[in-house]
Amino acid sequence: MHLLGTRTARAAATVSTAVALTLAPLAGSAHAGSEAATVHGCPSGYVCLYPNASWNNDQPAFKWYRYGSYNLSNQYGYKRFFNNQTGDAKARNCLGYNGTNCQGNQRAGTWYDYDYTPYNSVKLEP
Repeated sequence: MHLLGTRTARAAATVSTAVALTLAPLAGSAHAGSEAATVHGCPSGYVCLYPNASWNNDQPAFKWYRYGSYNLSNQYGYKRFFNNQTGDAKARNCLGYNGTNCQGNQRAGTWYDYDYTPYNSVKLEP
């Protein structure tokens, strides 16, 4: 009888783990519970741009750390934009150069795929 009870407990634990993994959020948030972690090749505190609408084997094309504006050139089509900053720091895509005519405020810990054809700069803000 003890063997049957052990098998039942193991089966219940396996089902519980599978259910917990299935319910975990996937899209839009990439933090795994630690704000001090490198996620998909993007170090904590950075904003990263990937060369396409994927994690690109954890190889961002750009990594930005300091608040301010960063001009882009020859960036077209869909790319993944990941704000791995901490706290309330924001990241924005801008139509103009030097962080002008910016669109939206992407919160820290989130990622989205954007068409970069109209964008000419990225701006990081506290």
